[in-house]
Amino acid sequence: MIGSLTLDQLRVLVTIAETGSFSATGRKLGRAQSAISQAVATLESIQGVTLFDRSGHRPRLTDVGRALVAQARSVLAGAAHFEALAASTRDGVEAELAVAIDPLVPSAAFIDSLHALRAAFPYLPVSFSTEGLGGAERRLRRGDAALAFCVLLPGVPEDLVALPLLAIDLIPVVAAEHPLAQLSRPATRADLGEHVQLVLSDPSAPDGPSYGIVGTKVWRFVELGRRMDFLTASLGWCRMPEQLVAPLLTAGRLVRLEIEDDPARASGPLTIYAAHMRDRPLGRAGSWLLTDLQARLS
Repeated sequence: MIGSLTLDQLRVLVTIAETGSFSATGRKLGRAQSAISQAVATLESIQGVTLFDRSGHRPRLTDVGRALVAQARSVLAGAAHFEALAASTRDGVEAELAVAIDPLVPSAAFIDSLHALRAAFPYLPVSFSTEGLGGAERRLRRGDAALAFCVLLPGVPEDLVALPLLAIDLIPVVAAEHPLAQLSRPATRADLGEHVQLVLSDPSAPDGPSYGIVGTKVWRFVELGRRMDFLTASLGWCRMPEQLVAPLLTAGRLVRLEIEDDPARASGPLTIYAAHMRDRPLGRAGSWLLTDLQARLS
């Protein structure tokens, strides 16, 4: 009950609006027509409004009635969501699943699993956050996220449970009009050091994880998309996920850099992990998502 208002009264009101008559509402709800009429009369009396014009053969909603039917639907939907969420938490489902994602992690790899998660847990609130490189791991440690899809550099810390999901190749690229693109030989570290390198990093931890930084002319970014804008504008060079820049390479807007004795190439692809704190096991939905991802990406 909300004050003197009950969900049953709202349900009767909405059902009348849907069926078009008191008698049809009685049949749908398994009640006598007189009980439906009394419920409407009580609702009108308590609220001090006229919900239906009864002058014709069938009751018609008044302007006030139409407005209140819309509100009643919203309240009933909220109540149903409340009950479903409460029921799911009783069954061991998290009240909310907070996921942190490093900017290098490709969203496409997780879309099918997220569709499946929504179908399996339709009332589960899910929140996503993306910070600079290393930010997802920090959110895990602060307790702001239960699960992270992230790069772990230089390795997997002992207090994390981390399962490798996929590997991504980061290739050095530059805009076609950039001076580095005009070299007729592999670029040396000295060549690269003369130009700005566009780097993903965590602005709150500038000394945190980094990958393949050369020289001192570094512009730091949190967003992968913003860094792409600066890259295509010929403001610097950087290492980008190969699948992300492939269309721009094909179109000739970007050029792949050949780097002499490139240490990043020797270290191989970056591994993307699904990680959580060892002392904070995943809930039912988080565990389900992790299992589904492993099955799809294996």
